[in-house]
Amino acid sequence: MLRRLTPVLLTLVVVALGITALSARPDEGATRPGADFVVLVGAAGLRWDDVDPENTPTLWRMAEQGAIGSLSVRSAHRPTCPVDGWLTLGAGNFAAWPGARPGGGCPATGVTVERPDRIGANLPDQAGAVAHNQEQLSWGATPGALAESVRCSVAVGPGAAVAAARPFGRVDRYAPSLPENPAELLGSCVLSIVDVGTVDDDDPAVRSAQAREADARLARVLAARPPRSLVLVAGVSDTDSPSRLHVAIADGPGWEGGWLTSPSTARSGYLQLIDLAPTVLAVLDKPMPDRAFLGRPAVTVDDRPDDLRAAIEAPADADREAAAQRRVAGWFFTLLAAAQIALAVVVLPLLRRARRLAGPHGPEPVSRRIVAVVELLLIAAALAVPAALLADAVPWWRGDHAGVWYASVTALLIIGGTAAVRFSPGHDRTLGPLGAVAGLATLVVGVDVLTGSRLQLNGVVGYSALEGGRYAGLGTVGLGVFIAGALLCGGWLAQRFRRGWRPMVMVTVGGLAVVVVGSPYLGADSIGAIALTAGVSVAAAICSGGWLTVSRLAWATMAALAVTVGFALVDLGRPADERGSLGRFLAAVGDGTGGLTVHRSSSSNIQTLMNSPLTVLALAGAALVWLALLQPWGGLMRLFGIYPAIRAAMAGTGVAVGLGGVLGGSALDVAGAAAALVVPMAALAALRVLDHSTDRTVPDSGRPGGEVGATPPDGGSGGGGAAGGAAGGAAGGAPGRDDGATSPERPDAGAPAADDPAPAHDAASGDDPAPTDDAGTAEGGERDPERPRAAGERRGPRVPAQPAPAATEIPAG
Repeated sequence: MLRRLTPVLLTLVVVALGITALSARPDEGATRPGADFVVLVGAAGLRWDDVDPENTPTLWRMAEQGAIGSLSVRSAHRPTCPVDGWLTLGAGNFAAWPGARPGGGCPATGVTVERPDRIGANLPDQAGAVAHNQEQLSWGATPGALAESVRCSVAVGPGAAVAAARPFGRVDRYAPSLPENPAELLGSCVLSIVDVGTVDDDDPAVRSAQAREADARLARVLAARPPRSLVLVAGVSDTDSPSRLHVAIADGPGWEGGWLTSPSTARSGYLQLIDLAPTVLAVLDKPMPDRAFLGRPAVTVDDRPDDLRAAIEAPADADREAAAQRRVAGWFFTLLAAAQIALAVVVLPLLRRARRLAGPHGPEPVSRRIVAVVELLLIAAALAVPAALLADAVPWWRGDHAGVWYASVTALLIIGGTAAVRFSPGHDRTLGPLGAVAGLATLVVGVDVLTGSRLQLNGVVGYSALEGGRYAGLGTVGLGVFIAGALLCGGWLAQRFRRGWRPMVMVTVGGLAVVVVGSPYLGADSIGAIALTAGVSVAAAICSGGWLTVSRLAWATMAALAVTVGFALVDLGRPADERGSLGRFLAAVGDGTGGLTVHRSSSSNIQTLMNSPLTVLALAGAALVWLALLQPWGGLMRLFGIYPAIRAAMAGTGVAVGLGGVLGGSALDVAGAAAALVVPMAALAALRVLDHSTDRTVPDSGRPGGEVGATPPDGGSGGGGAAGGAAGGAAGGAPGRDDGATSPERPDAGAPAADDPAPAHDAASGDDPAPTDDAGTAEGGERDPERPRAAGERRGPRVPAQPAPAATEIPAG
C-alpha cells in the first residue's frame, strides 16, 4: 500500500514546496510620497559620469538631497534614439518612432511641431506613430497614454512635445524653448515635461559643455518649480550604439535620499524608462490607464551611502561594467562553444578504445596518462561557466584591457576549481568528479542567488541592465547551470542510498532547488521554477530504476501542473503592481492582450535561436550524446544501467531546461548552459565505466573449482576480506558484495556502495543492465543486482567465479 502511495506523496511534497516558494512576495519597505505637481526634465544621453560638483552643480545638489538611480532606457528600437526615448516616456511602454534607421545608429530625426495657436501645438505624425506601434510592434504601446491620463500637460522643447502629445497629436501647452522665468508655465498644469537638450558628443570637452548647458536650464526649472512639486530628471535615451545606463534623480517632499527602484526591476538603484509614466500618475494620485503601461511606479529604498561621491560612483561603475560585459560576453561564449566542440572531437577516439577487451588481439588501450589529461580537460570545461560567474567578484572592467583581465581571472579560477576536484576525496571513483563538479557549480550559483545575485547583474554569464530583460534573480545561463548542478547533485546523493529512499532524496534536493529558483526573495523566476518542478518529478519517478512509464509520467505532469495552477491562483490574487510574469500573462489573457505576450515570446525564441552562441553549444552537446555517448560503444547506456539515479538526473535536466528555455523565451540558451556542465561530465563518467567494462570477479579462496558462495577455511565471507565480498556478490547478483555482508568501504551492512561497479553478469557479457521495475526485478526476469535478497528467496545457479578487483568500488586508475 505504501509503495502505491509513494508517487502521490512525492507529488504532494513537490507541489507544496513549489507553491510555498512562489507564493510569498518580499516586502522592500519602500515609500512613494505624493505631490501636487510633477515636473519631468529630460536630457537625452545624460549619464552619471557627466555629473560632478564643478561642471554640473545643480545636478549634484539634486543628487545630494534627492533619490538617485540608474535608468535603463530600453525601447522598442535598439539603440533607443532620442525620439524613441521621448515616445516611450509618454507611452509608459516600449515604443519606437516609425522610419528606417540604417546602420543601427541614431541619425537626426526631425519631428514636425505645428503651432496653430499660441497655447498648444500639434504633431501631425503622431497618428502614424500610434498606428505603427499598435499594428506593427509586439508591445501594444499607446503613445500619448500619459498625457491622456491627466487633465492638462505642458511641454517645453520638441522632445518634450513628443512625450506630451496625446494620441491624436495635440499638446495642451507648448513652448519651443524654456522661458527665462518659467514659473507661470510650469504652474499652469499638474504635469510639465521639459527638454533641456542633448548630451551626445564624443569629445570630452564638448560633452562637458553640453552637460553644463543642460544643468543651467535645470537650475531655471528648479528656481521656478511649483510648490509641493516632484522634479524628476532623466537621461531619456541613448544617442548612439551601444546602449548605456543613464541618470535618474527624484527631488521633492518625501523623496529625500535613498535609491530609486521599481517592481519592474526589483533591484535597488535601478529603474526603467517605462516606469516614469506610472510614477507620475501614482504621485499625482491619478488612475492608471487600462492595459497601456508595462512599467511600474518608482519607489525609494533607504540603503544608499551617505557620501554622495560613493553613491554616484556605484551607478557610474555599473554603467562601465555593463558596457564591458557587452564586449566580452560574445567572445567568451564563442570560445566556450569552440573549446567544447574541440574537446568532443578529442573524446570520440577515446570512447572507441576505452573498453579494454580480453585476449591478445584487442586494440591497444589508450595511455593512462592521456586519459588523465583528457579527464582534467573535461572537468575544466564543465567548470568554465561557474568560474566565469565567480570572476565578476573581481572588478576586471575597470582596467584598460578589460577582456584580458577577465580572461586571466577566469582561467585562474578554472585551474583552481579543476585542482580542487582532482584532489577531492573520492576522485578516483566513477562518479567522484561528476559529484564534485555538480556540487561546485550549484554552490557558486546558489550562494550568488542567496546573496542578492550581485555576480549575475551585468556579469558576462549573467544578465545586462542595458538589455532590460532582468535586473534581479536568476538569469538564463545561471538557471541552466543551477538546474543541471542541482539535479546531478540529487542523482549523485540518491545513488548512495537504498533504492527505496532514492525518490525521497531526489525530491528533497530538487525541492530545495525549486525554492531557490522560484522564491521572489531569491531567484524570482516562476517559469524556471515550474520547469524545474517538472524535471524533479521526472527524476524522482525513475531514479530507482525502470522506464518512464505512463503512470510515472502522469504523476510528474500532475506535479508540474499543480505547481503552475497553484502559483497562478496566488499570483492573480495580488495587486497588479506585485504580480509576477505568470500572473501578468494570465491577466493579459483575460483582457484580450495575451496574444501580444505569446508573439513576443515566440519572436524572442526565434531571435535567440538564430543569434546565440549557446545554441551551438546545446546542439553540439546533443549531437555528442546522441551520436556517440548513447551508442553501444559510447558507454552512457551502461552508465545509466549501473547508476539509475544519474540517468534520472540527466533526464530530469533535459526536461527542465527544455521547458524553461521555450516558456521563458530564451530558446536553447538554458539548455546550452546546462550542456556546458552535463555533457563533459557524462563523457568522463562514460570513459570510466567503459574502462572497467571487462573486469571479472575473483575466485573465492583460490581453490580449484571453487564456486561462488563457498566458504574459505578461515571462515571469511567468500575468499576473505574484500575479495570474498566481490566474489559472493557476483553469485548473488549484488554488485561487488555478499548478501548482507559488510565491506571495509560499507559500514552499514547490506547497503549499496556509493558508486557500485558493474554487476558481474554484466561485466562478463558486456551488456548493459536492463531497467528494473518497482519490485526490483529486471524487465527480462533477472533479479535487480542492487536490491538485497529477501529472506527465503532462492539464489540463482552457482557459476564459477571470474577474476576481478576485490574492492567494492573499482578505482578509475
